[in-house]
Amino acid sequence: MIPDRYSSFEQLFESETEGVDYQIICAPRDSEIVILAPHGGGIEPGTSEIATTIAADDYALYKFEGLGRRPHSDLHVTSHRYDEPQAIDIVKERRIVVAVHGRGDKGDAETVWIGGRDAITGGLIKRELSLSGFSAKIETTELGATNLKNICNRGLTSAGVQLEIPRSFRDRMLREPALLEAFSQAVRRALTTA
Repeated sequence: MIPDRYSSFEQLFESETEGVDYQIICAPRDSEIVILAPHGGGIEPGTSEIATTIAADDYALYKFEGLGRRPHSDLHVTSHRYDEPQAIDIVKERRIVVAVHGRGDKGDAETVWIGGRDAITGGLIKRELSLSGFSAKIETTELGATNLKNICNRGLTSAGVQLEIPRSFRDRMLREPALLEAFSQAVRRALTTA
């Protein structure tokens, strides 16, 4: 795992230029649910598009997007150090937080790993993805997102959900709009019952 170049957004903002190196998209919307792509754009490709499709026009949406082609770690601030002010503001007022992340294939190019402290919503998402023919599992170790400071766990309940989606599967969803829509609708079905 490559270490982050920046340990905080304060450091990142001192060296990087908004509109050139990164952009922040924040759509608060009147919803108790927020969908995040904290490492969007070129940082973890495909996560912005997936988060946007899940949120549609209904859920609050936050995206931090790396612009241009550069190494993944350049603009990556790890989730338990994620102190970007707009992200904190949009998350702290929501009951349900779902963060969309990308992971390497690690021998499994199809399975979505579901972490975070919100076991109920995570379980509902796993069930709906499975019922829709997608492979999903609850992740409790490496990318389990149980740290209270993880941006997904900083909402009203101190418990959120982190979806870790393999690179090959993200690439497929970008190439196949129907697959992206089916995946997003499965997540949305889970959120309507959470």
